[in-house]
Amino acid sequence: MKVPRLIDLIVIDEYSATPKYLQLANSILKGLENGQIKPADVLPSINELSFELDISRDTAEKGYRYLKKAGVLGSVPGKGYFIPDSEVPAIPRIFLLFNKLSAHKKIVYDAFMAALGNQVAVDFYIYNNDYALFKKLLTNKREDYSYYVIIPHFTERGEKANAIINTLPKDKLVILDKKVDGITGDFGAVYENFEEDIYNALREARPALSKYHTLKIIFPDDCYIPSELLTGFTRFCQDYAFSYKILHDAADEPIDTGEVYITLMEDDLVKLIERINALSLTVGEQVGVISYNETPLKRIILNGITTISTDFQKMGELAAQLVLERSVAHMEVPFRLRLRASL
Repeated sequence: MKVPRLIDLIVIDEYSATPKYLQLANSILKGLENGQIKPADVLPSINELSFELDISRDTAEKGYRYLKKAGVLGSVPGKGYFIPDSEVPAIPRIFLLFNKLSAHKKIVYDAFMAALGNQVAVDFYIYNNDYALFKKLLTNKREDYSYYVIIPHFTERGEKANAIINTLPKDKLVILDKKVDGITGDFGAVYENFEEDIYNALREARPALSKYHTLKIIFPDDCYIPSELLTGFTRFCQDYAFSYKILHDAADEPIDTGEVYITLMEDDLVKLIERINALSLTVGEQVGVISYNETPLKRIILNGITTISTDFQKMGELAAQLVLERSVAHMEVPFRLRLRASL
């Protein structure tokens, strides 16, 4: 049987959201785990990696530095890189699956990775809220991962996700951002309670909302955000006697004084502000604006956009905690109101 070259064991997947230096490192860790790479083996040089894999020297060097910090790679100046002859520490491997990589999801990712440190290998994929791609990725990636960390948001067919998720070992599963009905067994979860959280956030904003008479929320037809958010919004408006309207597209919606608009998607926020400016209305006085999900830019636009958002930093840190502690606990991360000039 032909023995594969070590360079052939290193796979760079152009469709993966995992940085290439981590894909390089993860491939070597996988080779160590399955015995294809052994202690005392000499690894390809930086120049070989760069040429054979069509990656930059910086990427190759960064991948090797990552492995050195993890204690699985040694080097001798002038002689190259090798696997130490001593026992190589076992490195947990994590399959990380996000629905998208927006500004706030990047906060989750960065916090998760920082909390885990260099002692894990992470394969990171994004399925763009597409159930078919979600199913394909989970079906094709049935390797022996230490953990599967999944954000399950879909624009359609999401009700079928539990069947796919239920095929995973529950003691290795962490569900992130929202609960999914129908998942059996004991598994970890870090989630938002969308109905109660928006209700409580709007109730906290009541003093600022009191100068307005109507609340309008823009919830596009292809929105992946759970409909429980609408339930909480509607309940608040009914309990506190606000007129309200659910819009699927605000492009042609008349904008009048005394109204508050809640945008869920970034594109709708931009379009709304453009329309308000075109009408020469004053945001925060004549028309109120609340945006869903905090981002750094919203602290600055129009002297500050009021946001209703969960703590994405905490969400990433708690997910890492569940992995590191091998816990099947369920942890809720509530919304927080950040009141600014737009309201």
